[in-house]
Amino acid sequence: MKRVKEKKVRHKRKKRAIFLVVEVLILSVLSVVAYGMMKMDKINVQDIQTNVTNKNLNLDDYTNVALFGLDARIGETDGVRSDTIIVASIDNKNKKINLISVFRDTFLQQKDGTYDKANSAYAYGGAQEAVDMLNKNLDLDIEDYASVNFKALADVVDLLGGIEIELTLEEIGHLNNYSVETSEVTGLSYTPLPAEAGNYNLSGVQAVSYARIRYTDGGDFKRAERQRIVLEKIMQGLKKAGILKLNKIIDKVLPEVTTSLDMKQMLQMAEYLIEYDMGSTTGFPFENQTPDYISGYSGSYVVPVNLQANVEELHATLFAGKEYEPSETLVQISNEIIYMTGIDKAYEDPAVAEPADTDSAYTDQGYEEPGYQEPVYEEPQYE
Repeated sequence: MKRVKEKKVRHKRKKRAIFLVVEVLILSVLSVVAYGMMKMDKINVQDIQTNVTNKNLNLDDYTNVALFGLDARIGETDGVRSDTIIVASIDNKNKKINLISVFRDTFLQQKDGTYDKANSAYAYGGAQEAVDMLNKNLDLDIEDYASVNFKALADVVDLLGGIEIELTLEEIGHLNNYSVETSEVTGLSYTPLPAEAGNYNLSGVQAVSYARIRYTDGGDFKRAERQRIVLEKIMQGLKKAGILKLNKIIDKVLPEVTTSLDMKQMLQMAEYLIEYDMGSTTGFPFENQTPDYISGYSGSYVVPVNLQANVEELHATLFAGKEYEPSETLVQISNEIIYMTGIDKAYEDPAVAEPADTDSAYTDQGYEEPGYQEPVYEEPQYE
């Protein structure tokens, strides 16, 4: 009898121990979920209903996200242009992240069928219209985005302890000039760099100012390259950061982020940053021209030399091995840009982009002149 009682006691203790372990596990899971929800409460989540023009895309192995750096000053919320437009294409099979900068002055079709600079889409209709613009003109399947302002970028860099970048003497001069306004916009201090080329550990204000430089050889093309360099350096820093530092960055920066990503997707993105390597980084359109003006438009534009050919190269670069057929929408847009600018493979760096000959092959195919108008939006005049 005694042995039977002892056996029953041990059985009860074992059950209690199992229940205790289960309770601890449940509490741990609930704590993690609660912590995650608390963090997500800090983000400004804004869903978008994206429009994918090319229904024949098969990009199951890839996750494409639009990243927008907003040219926002203190008190500015509406009508803000996206100073930075980057498509982050995540190759899940090969565990690589490829970055494509879309030059902000690229002449592309907007929501209403008119043409303007790529960065104007965000000003007219926010992230929704900007993502749709990318999908329509680049034949992509982007469903999510993340937008940050100057302050968020500067805070991340400062919390990482700065980023090291090699600077030319010319870049240092412009960086110091830009830092004056960047400091005012972000409310962060900085120390001017000496007039000497070399490697420097840039603070948040300096990193943002470096990414804004466009008055050197290469103009806005070089500027987009600098923006990708800053983003690469930040990603490298995040991969090396410990849990405590990452937690500080999350607490500080998430309130300054607007995104369509939910908690599960955000955690997945964090996993990408830690486990994936950087792949290719480049600017789009690959082949382009910058005519003095386009008939009916004012200002400077980057015109794709045959948008369709550029997009075909884009897909070959990002999605190697994937079959791709341009959508009818892309073909139409590409033909309209050729008609409106006169720029195609057959044209060599025209000083002025005049409309193409009305007897061209496009009119023979029944193409009608698009009803475009001069953009109403005026870009702010600042440096």
